Amino acid sequence: MSIRPLFAVLAVLALAGCANDPAPNEQMRLTERAIEQAHAVGASADDVPELKQAEDKFRRAKANMTEQAFRGARRKAEQAELDARLAEARVLNEKSQEQVSLLNTRITRLHKQLESAQ
Repeated sequence: MSIRPLFAVLAVLALAGCANDPAPNEQMRLTERAIEQAHAVGASADDVPELKQAEDKFRRAKANMTEQAFRGARRKAEQAELDARLAEARVLNEKSQEQVSLLNTRITRLHKQLESAQ
């Protein structure tokens, strides 16, 4: 076999490999759940930039799915899932910090009450 036909065969195999990327259906479901979870803890795209990024990337992943560009869809969906999880973590962290601050205020108030009672 000469070099040219070998390159032609390799090119066809490479293209076939790209075409055989499976649809990332499970990743799309995971990403959708991650975005829903971020919303469930109180994140909104207006207040949490990571959630907006997640939603934008997920829209692009859906567009890639429609075009059957499955590799791009998987990559965008994975990125969107991570962004959504970061948005969720940021909201939960903010809520925890608010609770700590509230508890510290109550403790300070109780200390003052105890001091004035003595």
